Amino acid sequence: MILSCHNINKAFGEKVILKDASFHIEEREKTALIGNNGAGKTTLLRIIMGELSADSGTVSTAKDSRIGYLAQYRDAEGDRTIYEEVLHTRQDLLDMEEKLRSMEYGMKEASGAELEALMNSYDRLSRQYELENGFAYKSNVVGVLKGLGFDESDFDRHIGTLSGGQKTRVGLGKLLLSEPDLLLLDEPTNHLDMGSIEWLETYLTNYRGAVLIVTHDRYFLDKVVTKVIEIENGKLMQFSGSYTDFADKKAMIRDAEYKAWLNQQREIEHQQAVITKLKSFNREKSIKRAESREKMLSKIERLERPAELNNRMRIQLEPRMVSGNDVLSVQHLSKSFPGQTLFSDVSFEIKRGEKVALIGSNGTGKTTLLKILNGVLPADEGQFTLGAKVQIGYYDQEQHVLHPEKTIFEEISDSYPTLTETEIRNMLAAFLFTGDDVFKLISSLSGGEKGRVSLAKLMLSEANFIILDEPTNHLDIASKEILEEALNSYTGTVFYVSHDRYFINQTAERILDLTNRTLVNYIGNYDYYLEKKDELTARYAGTTEDASAENAVSENKLSWQQKKEEQAKKRRKETQLKKAEERIEQLETRDAEIDELMASPEICTDYEKISALSIEKNQIAEELEKLYESWEELASDVQE
Repeated sequence: MILSCHNINKAFGEKVILKDASFHIEEREKTALIGNNGAGKTTLLRIIMGELSADSGTVSTAKDSRIGYLAQYRDAEGDRTIYEEVLHTRQDLLDMEEKLRSMEYGMKEASGAELEALMNSYDRLSRQYELENGFAYKSNVVGVLKGLGFDESDFDRHIGTLSGGQKTRVGLGKLLLSEPDLLLLDEPTNHLDMGSIEWLETYLTNYRGAVLIVTHDRYFLDKVVTKVIEIENGKLMQFSGSYTDFADKKAMIRDAEYKAWLNQQREIEHQQAVITKLKSFNREKSIKRAESREKMLSKIERLERPAELNNRMRIQLEPRMVSGNDVLSVQHLSKSFPGQTLFSDVSFEIKRGEKVALIGSNGTGKTTLLKILNGVLPADEGQFTLGAKVQIGYYDQEQHVLHPEKTIFEEISDSYPTLTETEIRNMLAAFLFTGDDVFKLISSLSGGEKGRVSLAKLMLSEANFIILDEPTNHLDIASKEILEEALNSYTGTVFYVSHDRYFINQTAERILDLTNRTLVNYIGNYDYYLEKKDELTARYAGTTEDASAENAVSENKLSWQQKKEEQAKKRRKETQLKKAEERIEQLETRDAEIDELMASPEICTDYEKISALSIEKNQIAEELEKLYESWEELASDVQE
């Protein structure tokens, strides 16, 4: 056993955070610590690390064990480069190297007993250096930094110039390379793109020590952990298995608790009704019987109303009107910024009722694409069109749709002036804003609170085409599940950007992967995307060599996107063919008219008119010759 927590209690004022919390973690065990925002997860980690004192209870660790905590590196500063900062984690090996070099130099000058002693020391230190992986630690540093999303061109950047997210990634790299016996990771997937998260999953799964993880990334938990500890209302519950196993068991427990509470409430109401009726008879026997029932009722151990019924958001998304079948059509869209091309010649369509996820690495232009569709940014080239009766509802991860100087109540009332105060308060209560909370300034809200206000506005919009940019950021697991249910029951169309793979798996019917400056289409959820990723990326977003090798792929093997592009190309050819045929018909008709005119008595003797008609006839002949050639090529292309 590497860690044991026994009867931990912690309260801040009257708010109880942890109540008799007990659990243990075995060596090499991978454990998740989950709970709603504010449940006490980070508090528990800080108690384990000794940064915060428990009111009572004990924390025990195995003798000589080392614990590593991600948060300790979040504020890293200094003049070192990224590579130097992470390399410094293995200062012990750097010191060994320096000592070995010093011994090597000393052996050149020594002799006799001194030389023999130096050689023995050198041999012992070399073996220790090898046992501690000294010959591979520099390549491990490079591997970890690349795995966490840093390019080699980033290695020489100084720590002081990095963003908070980049510093967190550096801290995570240092922590992993220090190889403690127990890793405490608080939201380790924040600031990582999908590729880095997948790398971290593999790293932690194979990690030789134990891991305790706090995260809202359910897909990540499914891949890594074999035990789940949940904090709810200050109490801890342990579940064996993955996150999905926990979710299934928790749903069964939640359902059983609700049914038990509901049955008890019905029984209490029934007994109270019987007591009232017996008293109404106003006879000695009936009154005694009523009193007897009252005593029995007072002795019943009342079940608490399940907490989740009180503290869960309630989202109901429903469009005001039905849109046309063609919701969005994007043609040949391109966008660049100085020194960086995000995407070029991007084309795709979204039909009514589709739920489409847009994914891709950080910096590929996903949010930029959504901003173009919402008119926030202009495209460099290309265009997009919305279908008939399409009404957009936009959820912006940067919360630019909110006004920081307004209160929550004003934000809603100004956007929807026909709502009464009661209607606004009831709606805000569904998003967990009650009492004086509704008068908080938007600027004072946390990221999660701003997200709930934006979701409230989205619900009120009654839009039939919802565009969402990272909607699960700042949401706890329970709130994510509620949003998933709302989107799955929504009858409109959804297009969203998300890094939450579990969320994508639950809600997306189609995935667009923005990679190598273009889009690759996958008709399925995230699991399907993983299955087909390598094959389709090489085929439709690979190198020039990859693309040329696939030119002979038959029509039935083309992706949905490429089929659409081929169909659009064919329609353009058909239009050009039709125009060529119309022009040929016009010219042939005019040529026949000229022949009639030149044969008429009025014209045939007029030299100037005959000359002009002859020139026009020659011009028609030349244009027809070109048109006939063009028509043959177009007809052949359309036929193919």
